[in-house]
Amino acid sequence: MGNDRGDKAGTMAIDSALVRELAELLADTGLSEIEVEDGERKIRVARTLTAAAAPVTYAAPPAAPAPAAAAPAAAPEAAPAADHANALKSPMVGTAYLAAEPGAPNFVSVGQAVKAGETLLIIEAMKVMNAITAPAAGTVKAILVENAQPVEFDQPLVVIA
Repeated sequence: MGNDRGDKAGTMAIDSALVRELAELLADTGLSEIEVEDGERKIRVARTLTAAAAPVTYAAPPAAPAPAAAAPAAAPEAAPAADHANALKSPMVGTAYLAAEPGAPNFVSVGQAVKAGETLLIIEAMKVMNAITAPAAGTVKAILVENAQPVEFDQPLVVIA
C-alpha cells in the first residue's frame, strides 16, 4: 500500500539510498563493482576505472622550478633519468602505493617477472585507487617511487625490460 511502484507487474522498486550507499562503498574501497541480492531483487553498482581523463597538464610546470632551483642536485639526477627513458610513467597526479594495504606485501619487487596486465602499484587520486598495470611481460628492473610517495603526471614509476 505504501509503495505503488513495487506492486505493479514488471517494475522494480529502486532503493536509491541503497544505491548511494553502494556507490560510496565503491569509492571508499577502490572496488570496481558491487552486487547485492535480496530475494528476487538484485542490484549491481559498477564503475569503469580509466586513466583517459586523468592527464593534467598544469601539474607539470610546478614540478620544474623546484629542481631548477637546486641546480647541483638536478645535474646528477639527469643521468639516471636518461637510463629510465622507457620506464612506465604515471598517467595521473596522486599518491603511489606499492602494496594493496599497509602491512601487505608489495605488488612487485626488483627482479620479479611480470605478465602483461599484472598490477605493479596503485595510484590514489581523489580517493579512487587506480591500478597501474604492466603494459607487457618482462622483468622489473627498477622501482622508481617509494610507498606513499606523491607522484606527478608522466613521472617514471617502474622500469620493465
